[in-house]
Amino acid sequence: MALGDLVQYVVTGLLVGGVYALMSIGLALIFGVMRVVNFAQGDFMMLGMYVTYFLTTAYGIDPLLGAVLIVPPFFLVGVAVHRVLLARVTGGGDPQRLMDTQLILTLGLSLIITNGATMLLTPMPRGIKTSYATQAFVVGPILMNEARSYAFLMALLLAGVVYVFLTRTDLGKALRAAADEPEAAGYQGIDVRAMHGLAFGVGIALVAAAGGLLATYHPIEPTVAVNFIVLMFVAVVLGGLGSIPGAFAGGLVIGVVQSLTLLVLPFQLQNVGVFIAFLLVLYLRPQGLFGQRLRTV
Repeated sequence: MALGDLVQYVVTGLLVGGVYALMSIGLALIFGVMRVVNFAQGDFMMLGMYVTYFLTTAYGIDPLLGAVLIVPPFFLVGVAVHRVLLARVTGGGDPQRLMDTQLILTLGLSLIITNGATMLLTPMPRGIKTSYATQAFVVGPILMNEARSYAFLMALLLAGVVYVFLTRTDLGKALRAAADEPEAAGYQGIDVRAMHGLAFGVGIALVAAAGGLLATYHPIEPTVAVNFIVLMFVAVVLGGLGSIPGAFAGGLVIGVVQSLTLLVLPFQLQNVGVFIAFLLVLYLRPQGLFGQRLRTV
């Protein structure tokens, strides 16, 4: 295999991995702040794909712009879901019982969204036709699909906005404090439950935006979440549970590994390489790429 071919696969993997990274950031934020494993995360991504699709087909809005426009409404949806459902099963109490309840709740929410979308929208796959979906940038011997390139840049931009929000704003610092030491944050006057709602809203908005970007080059169907929810969890674990930079890096790694796996395995088995890399990281660095090993006393 020529070096140019290898570079081509790596570049393609990075472009796809950028969208994976944005998906994973939302999941990492929810887990890092709330300690909730959200099994419905992929289903909100699917809803983001459909809303972007309808904005494009009904109003002629470019899907890249549509992916940004759906951020505010999905943020409000996330806040509402937290207030109505998750706020009732988070907080004080037996940690193991709360964890079980959260898992059942988010899994049930996932089933409701998937089956509801299947009944209302039918299982028929749909797609967004754009002028750049079949075009490519040529950089020397490397071809970069325009739709994936634009989606990667938009994902990078949104991830940068989240990073600035978390590190440069008072609200972001309060969110990080609620994630690191919720009890101490409460003593400082921070409303921890409100921070949980904020984290869930931002996490849902990010995965919906990632779904909108993904819709520029991936088929849209009610069960599409099944293909990506596992990848999100793998990316979050690879990067280190609760680490935003780690989740972003994990998404990029998954994209590259998926692409390189196609060199030796058929398309249907592209996730085999991802799980091999996942097991290797767990064996060599159990805390993840960006996680910290905790020492018990």
